[in-house]
Amino acid sequence: MTQTLDTYRQYADQYSGLPSTGPSWLNTLRQKGYDNFSRLGFPTARKGNEEWKYTNVAPIARSEFSLPTQASAPEIEVIREAAPWVDDWNTLVFINGQYRSDLSNTHEPDSVTVSSLRDALSGDGAVIQQNIGTLASVEDDGFSALNTAFITDGALVHVPAGTRMERPVHLVFVTSDEDSIVAHPRVLVVAGAESESTVVESYIGLGDNTYLNNGVAELVVEEGAQLEHYRLMDEGDSAYHVGVARVHQKDGSRFASRAFYKGVGMGRHDLYIHIGDGCSTDLSGLYITSGNQHVDNFINIDHTKPNSTSNLYYKGILSGRSRAVFGGTVFVREGAMKTEALQSDKNLLLSSDAEVDSKPALFIWADDVKCGHGATAGNVDESTVYYMRSRGIDLETASRLLIFGFTSEVIDTVDIPELHDYLEESFLDAIPKYEFSF
Repeated sequence: MTQTLDTYRQYADQYSGLPSTGPSWLNTLRQKGYDNFSRLGFPTARKGNEEWKYTNVAPIARSEFSLPTQASAPEIEVIREAAPWVDDWNTLVFINGQYRSDLSNTHEPDSVTVSSLRDALSGDGAVIQQNIGTLASVEDDGFSALNTAFITDGALVHVPAGTRMERPVHLVFVTSDEDSIVAHPRVLVVAGAESESTVVESYIGLGDNTYLNNGVAELVVEEGAQLEHYRLMDEGDSAYHVGVARVHQKDGSRFASRAFYKGVGMGRHDLYIHIGDGCSTDLSGLYITSGNQHVDNFINIDHTKPNSTSNLYYKGILSGRSRAVFGGTVFVREGAMKTEALQSDKNLLLSSDAEVDSKPALFIWADDVKCGHGATAGNVDESTVYYMRSRGIDLETASRLLIFGFTSEVIDTVDIPELHDYLEESFLDAIPKYEFSF
């Protein structure tokens, strides 16, 4: 308890030491975030707290993390090898949460904003003021509140109405090998009405040091807009990563989310999507855990108006003593008739010590809807392996082919050829070896 109190005092000292630069409305928002973090603290697995029932953040609450110093950036070649990289993309690179213009490049016309928050705030900041903090609540989420208290930098993507972006925007958040640091990256995406855009977020750790990445992303998808969002996590094995994403889909919009996680000590992604009339929502995810890793996907889909569809499809591969958590809830509010919602979570357990807690759920207050959910967990099909061996395929190759076939269904949802190839290669390398009992 004493250690936890010291941790809270450290956050108080860090907050009081922040420079008071920036517009007054932002300082007011930061203060609101800090006040709520002081009230809420970090979540605990107390009785009745279903959101955090299977993920214990006590190690984060007990650890003292410092704000990063102005460490030198790694060579660009190191970053290019650690993350998907295409020269033709719009790429913003952040080192320990701070934007680095010398490692970044953008190709968009002036009408499209692809910028760091810090730089955007030096202008009129109107888009930021209108949208930041409107989706990510600080009233009931300690991690969001803490991130909001420390907003100093991050990414702004603003696509004007009717604009079709030809290139993806890639936001690369790199954590150096500096030990016991904390970063609070903030992302704001505003996709204007009838626009089309693609945003990729990559979170990369370069060392085996202990650190905390506490990120928040807010994505506003205006009427008739189409936004594809990719999220990659390849942090260090001793890293803590807590990400909160809030999406507001306005009427007639389309949102697709693809999540790929294969590296972290303890990671959680909390995704909430508010869906309007006539929208389409398509979510897929793939996670590979090994050793003592712990990955928690907590996803809420909220149908608030009629005539919308949502599809959620996640897969996990677990080995060693690792653990995964999947909590997926679909809400169909009163009046949201003609809703079609499906969710599925499938897991492949490669070790008797691996564990998955999968808890899909539906809450429906409307008639005339089609909704379903399911979850499975199992081992590699040994009869199929036997069949492949009878055709001359050796045991290890047969098992890897089967496991990779399990992953490819999700990787094949990636529409960007360069990103698809990167994921196929990196996840093939990450597939753990399966020990058969026969």
